[in-house]
Amino acid sequence: MRIDSHQHFWKYDPKRQEWITQEMKAIRKNFLPEDLSPLLSEHSMDGCIAVQADESIRETAFLCDLAAEYDFIKGVVGWVDLGADDLDGQLDQFANQSKLKGYREVLQSKNEDYMLRPEFIRGISKLGKRGYSYDILVFANQLEATFHFVKKAPEQLFVIDHLAKPNVKLGIWREWKKEMSLLAERDYMYCKLSGLITEADWKNWTKESLKVYLDTSLELFGPKRLMFGSDWPVCLVAGQYSQVIEIIEEFISSLSPSEKAQIMGKTAAEFYRIMS
Repeated sequence: MRIDSHQHFWKYDPKRQEWITQEMKAIRKNFLPEDLSPLLSEHSMDGCIAVQADESIRETAFLCDLAAEYDFIKGVVGWVDLGADDLDGQLDQFANQSKLKGYREVLQSKNEDYMLRPEFIRGISKLGKRGYSYDILVFANQLEATFHFVKKAPEQLFVIDHLAKPNVKLGIWREWKKEMSLLAERDYMYCKLSGLITEADWKNWTKESLKVYLDTSLELFGPKRLMFGSDWPVCLVAGQYSQVIEIIEEFISSLSPSEKAQIMGKTAAEFYRIMS
């Protein structure tokens, strides 16, 4: 099974998607399942994981509704307020949603202490007890705090989105590798091969400029803890869906058939508990 482990849907609203700046005008419009479906078919993808792009209960419900309507949406990563006193009630709202596999928050927009708050750690522990995974969305300069965060939840399944957004544009990678290696030592930590071209120079990136980050990820996590993700439609600010697929498939071309299959879908299917 080939799975795109990371993409988004939205009905564009300049207030809800205020993070989409003028320079990102290519994605200032609606992106819905009927827009993604032809791309998945063209590249022989069997399905995708729809990830939250807005921090609201409404967003989680929206994605669950889409997943119920479209079979190719194999899983949903939603949002709840993990630090809230009524977290159990929020989680209970979606307890019957079989395609809801995990949760995420836009930690990249928060200060480093945010994820270390006792109430946030308490919330993370509730996810694990209910069988949910957690997507970690941070910048590379938040990796030290992330390391301390995940140590407080050793039984929780985590996946790092977008390789923790290293500074590809400036070619900075040594400190990023050092921090990532500490996370990779934990066998409950996975990583998505996604989002690299949006961290590069949007107009002038090259495959060569991405190589050290991809090589490092493979070295640290191995195929069984790596999963392909397109980050569509955000990727469209820097390249087409076909280019994102090509980058990863060219990168893994020397691996064995089983290792390729692992990265292009099997890891995601195992992590998000997707039945074939």
